[in-house]
Amino acid sequence: MNKRTIRDVNVNGKTVLVRVDFNVPMRGSVISDDSRIKAALPTLKLLENEGAKVVVCSHFGRPKGQVVEEMRLAPVRERLSELLNTSVKDAGGPSGDQPSKVISLLSAGEFALLENLRFDPGEEANEPEFSKYLASLADIYVNDSFGAAHRAHASTAGVAAYLPAYAGFLMEREIEMLGSSLEGSTGATIAIIGGAKVADKIQMLQHLAKNVDIILVGGGMVAAFYVAQGQSGGAAVITKENASAANGLLESGGANVVLPADVVTAPEFDETSPPTVCESTEVPMDGLILDIGPRSSKEYSRIISLADTIIWNGPMGVFEWPEFAKGSTAIAKAVAANKKATSVIGGGSTAEVVGSLNLVDQITHVSTGGGASLEFLEGKVLPGIAALDDLG
Repeated sequence: MNKRTIRDVNVNGKTVLVRVDFNVPMRGSVISDDSRIKAALPTLKLLENEGAKVVVCSHFGRPKGQVVEEMRLAPVRERLSELLNTSVKDAGGPSGDQPSKVISLLSAGEFALLENLRFDPGEEANEPEFSKYLASLADIYVNDSFGAAHRAHASTAGVAAYLPAYAGFLMEREIEMLGSSLEGSTGATIAIIGGAKVADKIQMLQHLAKNVDIILVGGGMVAAFYVAQGQSGGAAVITKENASAANGLLESGGANVVLPADVVTAPEFDETSPPTVCESTEVPMDGLILDIGPRSSKEYSRIISLADTIIWNGPMGVFEWPEFAKGSTAIAKAVAANKKATSVIGGGSTAEVVGSLNLVDQITHVSTGGGASLEFLEGKVLPGIAALDDLG
């Protein structure tokens, strides 16, 4: 990685502004999954042990530049205090006079948490004034929020223009793992790509086709590939552009694109709709493709078992519904079973699949970024990474 990290700076006695991703799922006022908070702990613990005064900041939800009481970070601050085993002070804000007053009273090794950054309209607008304000609160900036690295916001990109900017441990690992998965290995590199629409993944597929050996395709977007081959895509609406894009990938001469030989269809997009397994050449015109079939699950699992590097982004079907989750379950178990491979799971729904099966510990790396990992795998430059100081 060609970016400076917190290993490259002496933080003793310094005030450090740390951008994290604490946009955690909630049930009422209770955090239902604190994994994003736990993911930031290595960086925060190092700063504490090195004698920094730590100002933590994050967004939560989409308040659209206004204060929304239900989106305050009080539950996050409480849970962070428990995990750090120390009291995290309420810095208020995220703008105004209070944050600087609270921060000025911090001692070495103490923490304060700014209020939801998106309460200020300058955050998402990446306004220079708000960026400068955030920079005025600290001596050093650390970005440990890979999940928001694809956003050019004040706290992810703008502030880095006014402070020395370093990557935290989580950011560093995300860049290294996702980057190394694309660099290939001495053995076979495969990508497993699912999703509802080919339009959502075509840029990723085109980029991966130049960097991997095999692409296994699943999800509703399979329909576009079938149509491109002159077959039925079922009831899915496939535009000429999508079919053309799918055909271009099949004829690109890059990675070997493997399509499911059988799929699971249903007459309606409904959890109770009766599933039918059919051959790829016999998809009914009124059927929706909601999963890959059992024969394809076995063949995909066989290919996965031979891989040395595995990239997976997107479920094989509607995994939230048991009748259409079998393909995703089979693929998750196959990825976990390949102990010799480096396996990298894109965030979002794919991470949910692996998490629901308690297989996270058997995967080399599960990304914390949904949209960020998608754009990284598309070959895009992420603003939050580009803004960090380069090595040398």
